[in-house]
Parts: sequence; structure tokens; C-alpha cells
Amino acid sequence: MSKAAVVETNETTPGIQRLASGPERLISFLKDVRQEMHKVVTPTRSEVQTTTIVVIATVFIFAAYFELVDVVIGKGIDQLFLHLTKH
Repeated sequence: MSKAAVVETNETTPGIQRLASGPERLISFLKDVRQEMHKVVTPTRSEVQTTTIVVIATVFIFAAYFELVDVVIGKGIDQLFLHLTKH
């Protein structure tokens, strides 16, 4: 019976140690976060404006491309249906 009790305490000890080391791990994590946040660079106003213009232009270019593809495929399917229904 005493052996079972010893085995149980040995099995739970790593869990207790891990739980006890929680605050240390949290402090270490928060220090790492603070170090990484010091590396963050805020973009300048001109950088934000430039990237915004690029994004808007890209959106319009892709919208025009997909509209063109949609019209071509749509007309192609319409022609196919007209051809198949004539016979």
C-alpha cells in the first residue's frame, strides 16, 4: 500500500512542479513579448499612403480581370447553349 502512495506522489510531482513554474514561465513570456514589441516599427504616413494606393489599384485591376473573364465565359456558355438547342 505504501508503494502505491509513493508512486502516486511521484506521478503528481511533475504536474505540481509545472504548475508552480507557471508564474516564472508567464514572466519569461511577458519579457519576450516586450522585447519583440521594441522591434516593431510603425510605418510613416507616406508608406501607408503608398501601400494603400497599391492595394486599391490592385483590387481594381483584379476586379476588371474577373469581370472580363466572367463576360467571356458567360458569352461562351450562352453560345454553347444556343448551338445545342438549335439541333
